[in-house]
Amino acid sequence: MDFTAAVNLHLTTIGKRDLDGYLSTVHDEVSLIMPNGKLLSGREEVAAFHRGWFDDPDWSWELDLQRSTTAGDTGVAIFAVDYHDLDGNGQPYELSYLLTLVFVRNGDTWLLLHDQNTPR
Repeated sequence: MDFTAAVNLHLTTIGKRDLDGYLSTVHDEVSLIMPNGKLLSGREEVAAFHRGWFDDPDWSWELDLQRSTTAGDTGVAIFAVDYHDLDGNGQPYELSYLLTLVFVRNGDTWLLLHDQNTPR
């Protein structure tokens, strides 16, 4: 699978809220930086977050690819994201951020190593 296909698969599993599929695209040593700056480290922490997020039926997002590049066994894809959800009181809110995904290649497989969400 090439880098672009790996990124598309990763994002498709998120859109489908498919935790097992998502985890098949993630490196064991993955890190995730949330829009509020919170750092999640390792497969278990990232899986726990996504389990809860995928259980939330209210969110949606639109992604617009800004940049995609590879260098050797590293690939980076950057997306502009418009995120929509409901807060704890059922009130809608939106976030606008840049999503940076860093993948590493291991043989024919690309796995997510770092996911960073930077508010705009």
